[in-house]
Amino acid sequence: MVRRNLTAAVLSGVLAVSALAGCGGNGDDAGSGSGDGGDGKITLGFSQVGAESGWRTANTKSIQESAKEAGIDLQFSDAQGKQENQISAIRNFITQKVDVIAFSPVVTSGWDAVLKEAKDADIPVILTDRAVDSQDKSLYKSFIGSDFVEEGKKAGQWLVEQSKGKPGPINIVELQGTTGSAPAIDRQKGFAEAIAADPNLKVVKSQTGDFKRADGKTVMETFLQSTPDIDVLYAHNDDMGLGAIEAIEAAGKVPGKDIQIITVDAVKDGMTALADGKINFIVECSPLLGPQLMDLVKKTNAGEEIPTRVLTEETTFTQEQAKEALPTRQY
Repeated sequence: MVRRNLTAAVLSGVLAVSALAGCGGNGDDAGSGSGDGGDGKITLGFSQVGAESGWRTANTKSIQESAKEAGIDLQFSDAQGKQENQISAIRNFITQKVDVIAFSPVVTSGWDAVLKEAKDADIPVILTDRAVDSQDKSLYKSFIGSDFVEEGKKAGQWLVEQSKGKPGPINIVELQGTTGSAPAIDRQKGFAEAIAADPNLKVVKSQTGDFKRADGKTVMETFLQSTPDIDVLYAHNDDMGLGAIEAIEAAGKVPGKDIQIITVDAVKDGMTALADGKINFIVECSPLLGPQLMDLVKKTNAGEEIPTRVLTEETTFTQEQAKEALPTRQY
């Protein structure tokens, strides 16, 4: 009888320890600052901007699929376009003691406090797609993404070449991305620098479309009403350009002919419009950052040095190039 009671007590103790390990998620490592759950698996906390465009949807899919393939536990949060949601998500990741934090900042400013909290918690941070304007570069390990200024320059340089010998002025309207975001600021800057080479090229209207197709349509409708003589549209992403095409067609004009259209991203819908002649030129901005990000996550978690800046490889597309690329386009 005594032996039976002793055996029951031992079994009860083993079950209690197992239950505690399962509830805590970290077992003996609960206070170590590691989010690997004691199973050697890396935990990545990722805060996404939102789902405002086809590009962003493809970016999210790339990160989720790459994390799964790499065997990384992904804690994913959608900020729905709000900085306060991202800051809250990052603080939650810190509380969860994840191994690495990555996020694509909604805007460039206002991150120092939360990034310092992550640094104090000894959790490395990687910026993806968009940069921050922090003067303290030690608050994050690396930034992986495109050179948005260069994207704007490529768009402007193409227009300068196309406009050679044409009488001026050439009136340009610009659909900006989200106000305060790195791509909006830099794509505008790069484009302005490039078209300065031709005094006939003039941006007559510039307004945010928030990277959204519906907003691109609405703002373009306003442009068409207030500025009847529009020669060129420069949109900071394909989705706004596609929305603008709807407005242009509704106004009885032919997109790609009556109004030349330049966009950035090269998502499948944009490339289709380019192949159809409704868009004239696209500067690529690849959303497929997942594999490179997971490589950086693994290296920084292992204590290895990683580059502070990782550029993605990208190109540009004309109509014929879009037709060639479309059959195998991944996004």
